[in-house]
Amino acid sequence: MLRVGLTGGIGAGKSAVARRLAERGAVIIDADLMAREVVEPGTDGLAEIIEAFGAGVLTPEGALDRPALGARVFGDEAARRRLEKIIHPRVRERTDALTRAAAPGSIVVNDVPLLVEVGLASSYHLVIVVMADRGVRLERLTRLRGMSVAEATARIDAQTGDASRRAAADVVLTNEDDLEGLHARVDELWHDRLVPFESNLRSGRSVVVDPDSPMVEPDPEWPRAAARLIARIRHGIGDVADIQHVGPTSVPGRKARDVIDLMVGVGTPEEADGLAGKLGELGFPARPGGVPPERLHGGADPGRPVEVRVVVQGPRGGRVD
Repeated sequence: MLRVGLTGGIGAGKSAVARRLAERGAVIIDADLMAREVVEPGTDGLAEIIEAFGAGVLTPEGALDRPALGARVFGDEAARRRLEKIIHPRVRERTDALTRAAAPGSIVVNDVPLLVEVGLASSYHLVIVVMADRGVRLERLTRLRGMSVAEATARIDAQTGDASRRAAADVVLTNEDDLEGLHARVDELWHDRLVPFESNLRSGRSVVVDPDSPMVEPDPEWPRAAARLIARIRHGIGDVADIQHVGPTSVPGRKARDVIDLMVGVGTPEEADGLAGKLGELGFPARPGGVPPERLHGGADPGRPVEVRVVVQGPRGGRVD
């Protein structure tokens, strides 16, 4: 199945994107909803919160008083981290269970507000970030959620900045106009990228890169895209290989085809063969070609042309011919 991470700053419209993806057929796993479920009355999560913060964070009915808890942890880094250690592992466990329960061929979208902040981006095949201008977000929070300007400003400032989100984003969805426009962009993403990406992933098929594709001007996105892809591979295979951005797009200021070339260096042919299945699961299926002892892989994502060469190297990094 295709695993997609969805995030965005408060007021950007992430929930509207999640609803539209659900209408198109995605399986939505809502981290906020699960964070509530794991601390419902009678759960061990709630019991641990009471132990950590006291009975003052409960309502008279014995449920979690979220405003009271929020007041306890807001602005207190140690308290926030203590709360996260209670909630995050339980949410991850629940997420894993729901993901495993999804039908084969599903596009599973994890709606995670703090995806960037907690370093989850590399665990997905694709990350979507919903963006909106700060002024638009402030207006939505005050008009639609009833926050004061000061409260809305504090909530925005407490989250990571737009630059960090953009760096983590394979796809940026801008949401500053009407709902119809947002839905059109989501539908285009669904049909042109997510559905074929899942099909390619399931069938072990990579996107063929046209060797005659035109040279284009240098794109500042190339090194960021390469960094995301390398982090994704590193997350999936561990520290068993040396992974580098190579080729024309790795050279600053140079025209190139819009293709990210990666080199994965391993010590032995057996290690190279052992990576084939894992790279396929991560979205980089094996393909014919490559000059022995190289193994060639390509990207299954139709929106990001990628070529990956797995190169057998000696123990000191010298290539084995």
